[in-house]
Amino acid sequence: MPDSSTSAAIPNTPAQRMILRTTRDARNDRLFRWVLLSCAMLVLLALLGAVASTLWGGRLAFHTFGWKFLVSDQWNAVTGQFGALVPIWGTLMTSLIAMLLAVPISFGIALFLTEVAPSWMRAPVSAAVELLAGIPSIIYGMWGLFVFAPFLADHVYPWVNDKLGHLPLIGALFRGPPLGIGMLTAGIVLAIMVIPFISSVMRDVFLTVPTRLKESAYALGSTTWEVVWNIVLPYTRSAVVGGIFLGLGRALGETMAVTFVLGNAHQLSASLLMPSSSIASVIANEFTEAVSPMHQSSLIALGFLLFVVTFIVLAIAKLLLLGLARRGGTE
Repeated sequence: MPDSSTSAAIPNTPAQRMILRTTRDARNDRLFRWVLLSCAMLVLLALLGAVASTLWGGRLAFHTFGWKFLVSDQWNAVTGQFGALVPIWGTLMTSLIAMLLAVPISFGIALFLTEVAPSWMRAPVSAAVELLAGIPSIIYGMWGLFVFAPFLADHVYPWVNDKLGHLPLIGALFRGPPLGIGMLTAGIVLAIMVIPFISSVMRDVFLTVPTRLKESAYALGSTTWEVVWNIVLPYTRSAVVGGIFLGLGRALGETMAVTFVLGNAHQLSASLLMPSSSIASVIANEFTEAVSPMHQSSLIALGFLLFVVTFIVLAIAKLLLLGLARRGGTE
């Protein structure tokens, strides 16, 4: 005969089997939740570790120069004087130029692919945009240095200096020697790099707009522009803003392409035609040659400042998205 204790441990009734299954599912669900929480915390720990390591590595520069490290334009490895103003200025200006050029073009590409282009053209153009996004940044940099910069120096920048350099208020931005390399060139190359990212995001979110909404607007006599402005953009504005700041984050942290065409000069100038430097390009150029502890600490401090700049940009993006969400909920 079977043991009575063994038979009692085996669930024999449907109710007992249900209780056992519920207990097992709850245990598995708790395990699954802890695994997911561990994955999320791993990302946060990696981010905090990177920030903490750069802050600790740059402690010597921060302690020596203090807040003047942020506002000084000096960068001299011989005398041991370092300041982050020029790299910060170059990073922000090249990214701003890139976004001013890339956002309208990306918007036009996305609208063309979703609203205007014939069906036979959408797939090839979309594939070309995706291929542009996959090109390594160093290829953009080499093309910018050997092809694009000489073209600008010979045919574009002389005209810019002669025609725009004497304008009031904005003339200082376009006055300078036609070197071909500089902040404007770096901004244009960055714009070419981020256009595929922004346009792909915009195209995908424009495709999520319900067709019946657009067809209803067309039936009432709206033009394509009116449909886009009154239907498509209000429906997708949060995702569009997110895509724009995704491209801005790519532009802020770009290294190799900017290093090739920015000029890597530690000089502060209002002219967009003059060479400058960015945080990423300074780190890439000088880290292997930094022999003094102060030089190394200053470069690591620049890395920490890049974290700070990126965090501020993402925080602004989040605030804009929250504002758009609240405004959308009240309308």
